[in-house]
Amino acid sequence: MICLLAGSTIAPLMAGAITLAWTHSVEKIVWEEDWRSTPAGLELVEARVRGFGAGMEPPPEARLVNGVWSWRPNLPPQAQVIMRRSGGTADWRICIAGQCRPMEAYVPPAADPVVMKICEGVRQP
Repeated sequence: MICLLAGSTIAPLMAGAITLAWTHSVEKIVWEEDWRSTPAGLELVEARVRGFGAGMEPPPEARLVNGVWSWRPNLPPQAQVIMRRSGGTADWRICIAGQCRPMEAYVPPAADPVVMKICEGVRQP
């Protein structure tokens, strides 16, 4: 199961797979990443972007399908993912089974940084 940690707040997401989504601050384009919990750590399964520019270029192996570039990043499993919140952009969005909520639905709005990692000792119902 995946958790968000922000200061003393631990927010179990009650899911082994999520989509992390955000809007690029300059290009105003949505970027999404599918993450899942594995015994080796957090695995980045797929990344998607609905356009490109300002450091958002999809890699050569990306495929364009229905206006969305998608690819499988070559990244080993991660122990944690650190997310920063500037306050100058829309909050990160956490999507579970197709239902998306802003990160502030899980951790305090001013919490920065927020760490995504596999929950230790928390069981999924």
